[in-house]
Amino acid sequence: MTAADLIDAVRDDQQTELSRLGSSKTLYADTRGEMDPDAVLAAAAAREQAAHATFDAWSDDDADDDAAALFADAADETAERRNGIDAEPVDRTPAMHDVLDDLDGTVQRLGGFVGWSLVDKKVKEQYTGFFTGQADPQTASTFRSAGSDVVDLREDAVDLLDAVCESDDDWDAAEAAAIDVISTAYDEYFETLEDLGVNPKPVC
Repeated sequence: MTAADLIDAVRDDQQTELSRLGSSKTLYADTRGEMDPDAVLAAAAAREQAAHATFDAWSDDDADDDAAALFADAADETAERRNGIDAEPVDRTPAMHDVLDDLDGTVQRLGGFVGWSLVDKKVKEQYTGFFTGQADPQTASTFRSAGSDVVDLREDAVDLLDAVCESDDDWDAAEAAAIDVISTAYDEYFETLEDLGVNPKPVC
């Protein structure tokens, strides 16, 4: 297996979950139904703050120097984005960070990082669309650029996975971590929408 194969496998396995996480209902869930710019920014700030905390911790204790450097870059970027958002983060940590924080070892963490990046890119696409609809092109452009930065980080993680995965067990562990992160994000999305009285599934 290669890292490209892993991403294809994760996307295939989590196709429905990623598709729904890439819908406007994600913002509705994140803001608990308060679909106004301040609430969306506060939710975005909370996501960046949680990501910074996770990746900053990884950068300090990962045994692989290249992975530690990647996680440090991710921590710096998420902190910069958090500081650039003119809103206080809501007091909620996305559930996928519970999974990420429990991952141990470079292989699992890189797999989890890929899962995080696939979710985060989908959410940033929704931020971009939301602020485009709010006639706020500057904020929309900021989130569009942030989404591109997340993709760049994912590509770095992909290169590292190809370097550190030495066996089928390694690839399986990385894939399982990515899927666990995405499925946990989806479970939280689904349960939150149900609690809000919203059908999480698309209406055909």
